[in-house]
Amino acid sequence: MFYSSGGGVFLSIGTHLIPHPNKVEKGGEDAFFISSYKGGVIAVADGVSGWAERDVNPALFSRELMAHASNLVEDEEVQYDPRTLIKKAHAATSSTGSATAIVAMLERNGTMKIANVGDCGLHVVRKGQIVFSTSPQEHYFDCPYQLSSEAVGQTYLDATVTTVEIMEGDTVVMGSDGLFDNVFAREIISVVGSYNNSADAAKALANLAYDHSQNSKFDSPYSQEARARDFDVPWWKKIMGMKLTGGKLDDITVIVGQVKSS
Repeated sequence: MFYSSGGGVFLSIGTHLIPHPNKVEKGGEDAFFISSYKGGVIAVADGVSGWAERDVNPALFSRELMAHASNLVEDEEVQYDPRTLIKKAHAATSSTGSATAIVAMLERNGTMKIANVGDCGLHVVRKGQIVFSTSPQEHYFDCPYQLSSEAVGQTYLDATVTTVEIMEGDTVVMGSDGLFDNVFAREIISVVGSYNNSADAAKALANLAYDHSQNSKFDSPYSQEARARDFDVPWWKKIMGMKLTGGKLDDITVIVGQVKSS
């Protein structure tokens, strides 16, 4: 767990990562970093698994991207700006591949800046309600925007950049799509409200997402979205009253930041 130093608000951060069941030996394809610089910095990158079809390890790009971002947090040229951090980290990444990415940087005065490319996400929970959420960026269903080693990908210019005012007592929940595809907002609120420790809350959310992802009967956020986009079971199964259900097997990365003051 990380604590920041100095006056003002800061994030008390806990993390938990559960790899896709078929990718445990490689550690999965998600990557993340956390920093106690200023009010705290959190970031997640989700390596795009399609690269495995070209004999490329999808984890290499996401891990290198996050390693560079971590090293550049205090860089003067970044000026504590998440989009600039994505720009410089992406430019420094030499691995072949692509990844979705989100970065959030908290000032001690409570201002949090967020830059997001793709379908990683962030919620701010305040007094039992979600008061802010990022929106996923997609080309089409299940094909998110992504930073890439190839020219056809997106860049920092495509990032959605938002600013939100954070208060003491808030909880910031960041994750890869493995979290948000499998856990509803109401469940996130319930879990973070049940733990005083951010590491325990992150672990509980990741475990809940994993359990849902393994349950073919669970009507997950992912299956509901798929049906809304006309991805469903064949017509003859619909006649029998069946519908597309189930969680989505994926890497699951969760970062929970409890906002405290000093």
